[in-house]
Amino acid sequence: MTVRVLLADDQTLIRAGFRALIDSAPDLSVVGEAATGREAVVQARATRADVLLMDIRMPDLDGLAATRQITADEDLAGVRVLILTTFEVDEYVFEALRAGASGFLGKGVEPVELLDAIRTVAAGEALLSPKATRGLIARFLAQPDPEPRATPERLRVLTEREREVVALVAAGLSNEQIAQRLVVSPLTAKTHVNRAMAKLDARDRAQLVVIAYQSGLVRADPPAR
Repeated sequence: MTVRVLLADDQTLIRAGFRALIDSAPDLSVVGEAATGREAVVQARATRADVLLMDIRMPDLDGLAATRQITADEDLAGVRVLILTTFEVDEYVFEALRAGASGFLGKGVEPVELLDAIRTVAAGEALLSPKATRGLIARFLAQPDPEPRATPERLRVLTEREREVVALVAAGLSNEQIAQRLVVSPLTAKTHVNRAMAKLDARDRAQLVVIAYQSGLVRADPPAR
């Protein structure tokens, strides 16, 4: 099946470049474009795209606010948001995950990596860079947070194997890598991940990462100085 992609970026040339690249793949197709966060929300409702490639810094409504609106809308549950960011500059990655984004990607990524990232997110897996995730989450968890945090008690609903799997997800491992680590089949690994998400009421793997760090199941290394 063709993965339907929506582009949200305030720069016309960037959108045109992404469209040309994505449309060149036989299994991907751009179904809409948006120049602002507010337009992204409107287009998400109009197109019901599988993946929304979302820039953060846009006029009218930024990408984070737009992501929150989309992920909070039950009618848009099938729309996965992939945030475009610059790891070294953008300090919004953790906020993006909490907003419900399915992952983040650097704008300097190679074309083939962008296409693979879209496919990964469309398949229901989060796109997380282990190194960037650990450093950025460590930074944000050190900041005051007005929202309720996941506590160790929240993890009591998980079995020991599910806790182990969640920790591996937080380390950025894919289902295949988890399967290799635990010496089980990829299908079994995926089943454990899905059960953990259901028990913890997590939208996707990205939110599992947030819960894992907030609850203390795993701890991030101190951010580099």
